[in-house]
Amino acid sequence: MTGTLHITGDPNADELLSSDPLALLIGMLLDQQVPMETAFAGPLKIRERLGAFDAATIAKESPEAFVEIFKTSPAVHRFPGSMAERVQGLCAALVERWDGDAAAVWTRDAPDGPEILTRLLALPGFGAQKAKIFLALLGKQYGLDATGWREAAGPYGEEGSLRSVADIVDPESLAQVRAAKQAVKAAAKRAKAG
Repeated sequence: MTGTLHITGDPNADELLSSDPLALLIGMLLDQQVPMETAFAGPLKIRERLGAFDAATIAKESPEAFVEIFKTSPAVHRFPGSMAERVQGLCAALVERWDGDAAAVWTRDAPDGPEILTRLLALPGFGAQKAKIFLALLGKQYGLDATGWREAAGPYGEEGSLRSVADIVDPESLAQVRAAKQAVKAAAKRAKAG
């Protein structure tokens, strides 16, 4: 990892994302149907409420208790039940396939970009777009230097792009990414209506 991520606007949440690969992976999983800052602040809320933050502990927590962690105000996510279940499913897969080590997904056996993308796609809750964005985030901001990561990440890996969370480095780039995402949504809405 090189430097500190600047995604949430909360220095403590950003520090956790920067230092803990599991936090970054969970933040990416939560990044849907809520603002990016809310999604990526989720891991800190989970750690503070659970009192621990590792894949095995999260996977073994009772589903009911874990949903309550998500529901506690301020909520971890606007869909606490389904997203708590997804986070536990992700953590169970990490324990089962990667010995609970999130970073192993992109470091074990020195994989290239396409292999990392394949590994991400095999994780619960990671479709093609989310996996490519996460791969771009690893390459652009998390110090990943795997061969072919930019190509595997598709347009999200392009240098100088402002498409996703992978491109946020400060409040200005956050505003630019948000504007770009809104423009894409508006274009899709117009295309659907027309």
